[in-house]
Parts: sequence; structure tokens; C-alpha cells
Amino acid sequence: MSIECYAQRLLNPFRGAVHVIRHASAEAVTTDGVHWDIYVSNDALRRDLPQDCAVQTNDIRYGSWSADKGLKRGPINLYEDFLAMEAMGAQVYAHLLELHAQVPFAYADQYELWLLDRDQQPLALLASACNIQDVAREPATARWQAGFAARERFRSTAMGEDAAGAAADHLTAYVNALAGPTPTVQWFHRQPDGSGLGLASSKDALAGRGLPAGAFPRFVLAEQGHDARHRRLIEDYHAWLAPWLLLLPGLNTQTRAVLERQARAQAQEVMRQHRLYPRVVDQAQINAALVEAMLVSSQAKREREDNALSTFYIELNPGVGEYL
Repeated sequence: MSIECYAQRLLNPFRGAVHVIRHASAEAVTTDGVHWDIYVSNDALRRDLPQDCAVQTNDIRYGSWSADKGLKRGPINLYEDFLAMEAMGAQVYAHLLELHAQVPFAYADQYELWLLDRDQQPLALLASACNIQDVAREPATARWQAGFAARERFRSTAMGEDAAGAAADHLTAYVNALAGPTPTVQWFHRQPDGSGLGLASSKDALAGRGLPAGAFPRFVLAEQGHDARHRRLIEDYHAWLAPWLLLLPGLNTQTRAVLERQARAQAQEVMRQHRLYPRVVDQAQINAALVEAMLVSSQAKREREDNALSTFYIELNPGVGEYL
């Protein structure tokens, strides 16, 4: 059986990408290029079933791996199906050791599910798929969301000094209102030139249509057709997403340079994601973010160690608390 190495976006909300090394029913996955998890599916449950029959299969966690810590095995059970899955996990682990340094992989999720606006044009990206078999007519949700992390950390000049979560909540409500009271969604097969062939939709009349590349937003949300305040809100949201948007291939030099400058505001996220960036325009920007992230991490580690030592000292000397 062949080895597949590919990437797929994590969407709704967009929070980066998963990179996969897959062999048969086993796969090793990473979201940072450093820490890998290995899973194996029990494909024996699919035998003798029709190809279009959906079935929930069991997964086992073969283990986790990183270059510095090596392999940490998952739980081991001695039953027949497990032993077969165990052997498959061992095979994908061997491929992981050989291929892990080749990340980032090419993106394979060429099928995209879009929430449409009232004019039936792409408004917000909801999901993606790597295979036509994964294109579902009825999506899990027809509602776009900014995400929990955005509620905690995203701020926008368009919202002034509002409380935490206000910008994300307002953006979520605004985007979904643009879709109308009965939202329409549609899958598209994106072509190499950026155009899209319309597939399954919640409106049958839309299936089979083609849209040019310019009809699709460059990132997650449509940036045109808004009043000044909401356009700024969306631009600020995309700027906040910069550490993750830099994972995307196909960005032109100017766009990537802007995102690299914007990503400097979230050095810790750059630290987590930078190994999976397909290219870097201004290495100095990325290096500065990495240095800042390392300094912050070192300071946090020292504070944790100092706090632990203080607690230990007080426990050994109960009376010392009277003087602190």
C-alpha cells in the first residue's frame, strides 16, 4: 500500500492545519511539525459493507512521538483486532521516522464548503475535504463562528474598548446575519486556477455552477461589500489570524509580508506554527517573534520554579508565613 503525505485545514473556526502521514488505516498527525500522534482505525469493521455505507470504526492511539523525546506508546491490549491494528501502527511509525522532516506537506483539501450570502456568493469558509466521498450534502452546521480563542483574545479597533469577547461575538452575529434567515451552503471543487465548480448545495438549483477565482474570499471571510466599520472588523480578524494564515500556500509575496508583520503581535503562536510555514518573506520578522516567544517562555518557567520553591520553603518552615 502507498504512503500519503498531505495537509488539511482546521476550519470553523480556522486554527491552522493538520499534517498527515497515512498508510492504509493508520496515520501520524501533527499540528506543529514537532509533536506527532499515531492513530489506527479498525477497518475490519468495514468488510463486506457497501462502499456508501457509513460505519463508526474504533480507533486506537498507537502512541505519540517527537524527535527529542522519542516514542511514547499508547495502551496495549491483546485481542485479535488490536494485534492487526498494532502492526499497522508500527508500519506508519517507521514511515514517520523517515518522512517527518519533509513537512510542510502539500494541501489536499481541494473541496470547500462555503456559507453563501443573500446573493448566493461565498461568504465564509465552513469546512474542507480531501476526497469527493467526504463531501456531505447536509453539513454539520450552516453557521460560521469566530471561535473560543477569538472570544478570549481578539480585539478590534472597530469595536473600541469593548469587553472581552465582544468583537468575536459581534463578528459571528454579523456574518451569519449576512447569510439570511435560511442560510445556504454549497460545496465547491476548487481548481488549480482558483475557480470553483459547484457541487452539493442546500439549494439544488446551485449545483453544477462555476464561479471564477475572484468570487472566493482570499482567506476565511469575504472582505468586500461591508460598511467601513465591519470591513475594519473583518480586516482586524484576519490580522489576528495571521500566525495561522501564514500556513497557507499560494500567498503572494506582498500578502505574506503583511501577515508576517501582523503575526509579530502573537509571538507564541508563531513559535507553535512556524515550522509548517511553506515559505518566509522576511525572516527577521519571524526570528524576532521566536526570540520573544522563547524569552516569555523562559520567564514563565522561572516564575513557576520560584513559586514552587517558595511553597516548598513555607511548608518546611510553617512559621515563615508570619513574616512574608
